[in-house]
Amino acid sequence: MKNNTMKIAALCLGISLAGASFATYAAESHIAEAIKHAEAAAKATDGKTITEHAETAKTHASAASEHLTAGIKSLNDAIDHGKMGHAELAKKSTEEAVSHLKDAQ
Repeated sequence: MKNNTMKIAALCLGISLAGASFATYAAESHIAEAIKHAEAAAKATDGKTITEHAETAKTHASAASEHLTAGIKSLNDAIDHGKMGHAELAKKSTEEAVSHLKDAQ
C-alpha cells in the first residue's frame, strides 16, 4: 500500500513539473511567437490565414508589451527607492523587473 502511494505521489510530481516547465516555456516565448505568426501572416496568400496569424501574433505581442511595461515600472520603482537609500526595496523592485523582462521574451 505504501509503495503505491509513493508511486502515485511521484507521478503527480512529474506531471506537475512537466506542466510548470511548459508554462515557463510558454511565458518566455511571447516575442518569438509573435514574430513567427507575423512572418506566417506575411507569407500567406488568403485573407483568412493572414487574419488568423495576425491575431495570434497580436495576442503574443500584447502579452510581451504588458510584461515590458510592468518591467519598466519596476525599474522606475527601483531607481526611486535607490535614490532614497532604500536598498532592500530597490533590490526587490529590480528582481520584479527581471521577472517581467524574462516573461516578455
